[in-house]
Amino acid sequence: MTDSSRRVTVAVADDHTLFRQGVQELLATDPDVRIVGEAATGPQAVELVMRHQPDVLLLDVEMPGPGAKAVIAELARTCPATAVVILTMHESSGVVSELLQSGAAAYLVKSIGRDELLATVHSVNRNQRNVLLSVPRTTMRSLERAREQQSLLSARETEVLELVAAALTNAQIAGRLFISEGTVKRHLTNIYGKLQATSRVDAIKKGTAAGLLRGIDEDSGV
Repeated sequence: MTDSSRRVTVAVADDHTLFRQGVQELLATDPDVRIVGEAATGPQAVELVMRHQPDVLLLDVEMPGPGAKAVIAELARTCPATAVVILTMHESSGVVSELLQSGAAAYLVKSIGRDELLATVHSVNRNQRNVLLSVPRTTMRSLERAREQQSLLSARETEVLELVAAALTNAQIAGRLFISEGTVKRHLTNIYGKLQATSRVDAIKKGTAAGLLRGIDEDSGV
């Protein structure tokens, strides 16, 4: 008989009742896993984890209330021992990058199978330092390109791009950074070339997709 004190405790947070129930039934097939509760909103997920202190939280990206990033941040502050595993239909490399940088221990798409989900639950419970991914190849390639782009931009170029995304003009950026407008233009030329962007708006979109402008709407304009 399995020692209940050594079982991995898991909470499930998703706003679709049928999906939550299905995941719980799947997890229940593993005698080394114990489900401690479920949540349908971001605040419920935080409350559930704070109350039960599970080893693992399976968290959907889109639920009523604060987004997954805010939930992860709150749990990192209040329940750092709980590993957050994103389980979602979202395959965007920008979303993957943002949530992993926020502290998620794993990112899984809902097309995975039972064995892979259970293996991830046990793996993140053993070691949260290793980040686990199960996403389409196209997403992986986008993440790789994003990492390459991040390594290409200098710290100053990233700073200029952030100010462009904040809708500052070249003159305003120059004043903010105590540099000349000519220097700002040179940085923008370099940014366009490195991101293969054709305009300020295009640079913002590609910078956001690459994870350089976390929190900036990809449809932002200047």
